Parts: sequence; C-alpha cells; structure tokens
Amino acid sequence: MQLAPDAPAPERPVAAARLGTVWFVGAGPGDPDLITVKGRALVERAGAILFAGSLVSEAATRWAPEGCEIADSKDMTLGQMVAWLSERAGRHATVLRLQTGDPALYGTLIEVVQPLDAAGIPIGVVPGVSSAMASAAAAVESFTLPEVTQTTIFTRVEGRTPMPAGESLAELAAHRCTLCIFLSITLLHKVEAGLREAGWPEDAPVLVVHKASWPGEERIVRGTVATIKQLCREAGIVSQAMVIASPTLGARGWAELTKSKLYDATFTHRFRRASEATKETS
Repeated sequence: MQLAPDAPAPERPVAAARLGTVWFVGAGPGDPDLITVKGRALVERAGAILFAGSLVSEAATRWAPEGCEIADSKDMTLGQMVAWLSERAGRHATVLRLQTGDPALYGTLIEVVQPLDAAGIPIGVVPGVSSAMASAAAAVESFTLPEVTQTTIFTRVEGRTPMPAGESLAELAAHRCTLCIFLSITLLHKVEAGLREAGWPEDAPVLVVHKASWPGEERIVRGTVATIKQLCREAGIVSQAMVIASPTLGARGWAELTKSKLYDATFTHRFRRASEATKETS
C-alpha cells in the first residue's frame, strides 16, 4: 500500500491492562471518498483494520498509517473475525472493522459486538453512506415527493435468509411507497412477482444500480416491472446491485410536480413568514 510521506505513525500498543476500542465504521457504498470525515480520521490513527474485502474497496484503507495491521475478512468465519478484532484490541488503542455502506444495514454488527461485549472490549460505531442513497444520487432520483409518497422501505426478498411474517415483498409493496430492495439482484423474478401481487402495473418504473459510486464500475439500468429482469440479464448484472421500485422514479422529467410547502412563498414557518403580497394575489 502506498502511503503519503507525512502519514502519521500508528498508535502505540495499549497497556495490557487496558483494551483498545473496536470501531465499526461504515466505509460507504464503494467510492472511498464517501467515507465520513470521522471514519477517515479513525483510519488515519488505527493500529489495525479489518475490512470486508468482498464489498469494500481496499482503497478505503489508503489513509492508514505505516505499520497499521490490515486484513481482509472475506475468507473469515464470524469466530475468526471476532478473534482477530479481540486480539488486536489487546495491542492497539484503535481497531477498525470497515463495513460496506452503513453498519446498521444488512451487516453482522450485533453478531460481532456481542462476543466483544462479553470480553469487555469497548465498542464504537460510525455511520456510513448506504448504497440505497448512493443509487438514488447516481440516478438523480428522490425517494420522497409531496403528495406522491412520504415513505421509504428498506427490505430484501426471501432467499436463503427467510423473511419474518408480514414482511413479504408483496405485503410491503402494497403500501405503494418507495422500496429499496437489497441483496436481491439474482432474485428479480421474485421482485417482479411480489410487485405484481401487490397490484403494481406492468409499466411501473424500476431502477437498478450496479456498484453505485464505484469509480469506473457504476452502471444504471432503468426498466419496468415487466422488463427489468431481462434488461439486467442482458447487461450481465448479477451482483452488488440496488433495486429501487418507486412511484417517484423519473420525476425529473415530469411536466407537473407538486412543490414542497417548505419553500412556498405562501407558507409560514418559524424561520420565514409568508409574503403578504403573495397571499393576497394567490
């Protein structure tokens, strides 16, 4: 790994009687520059970093100081990850687990934290940019629009991991709000079936973003309930993709759009009073 000439030295090992803190840091959706300022500051002073190499670019570790222990967890079991983090917490004041997106979404945060808690190791969590947000940004879309939908659901379809009762895609899609469907690109037949069962029309728009924000690798596919599976198949997209179904998709090109009340000249709120002239003529 190439280091900047002025990179700070890693922290000295902590005393044996005091354990370092294990930080779970959201590395963002792919672009290493989308890690938060706080997350990058922790990378810069880390004594050890365990990153999820199957989903997190190694470039996210590029700010690590010389001598920092860096390992890829893609071949590790949960027990091996916990052992690695625990052992390093005995030697370093700052140990990082770099996770894709945000640690709270579709990760192993609690599974790893529980044994660390049992060992008395301090824990910290730094949120990150989710691939859902990065996908909307890539496509210039909004999850919510006035009088269209004010609700966004993060979910997945059932694969090897079962869904709890009441959380089938058809049941959630019945709300007709925005659906960000994680971990389901190889199950688009189930996505289509769930949307149809909920009554979504065949021409309802569906967006797929592959490797959102990854430099040089991001791809956007726009289709409908009826076409999205075939379009993704033709594009060869079979992994690391966000599926978004929403009544707001394509609003950028709508001829008519209900505007937000917040910036309406006739709307009073605690920071601005409505224009009297505007109210009289409206």
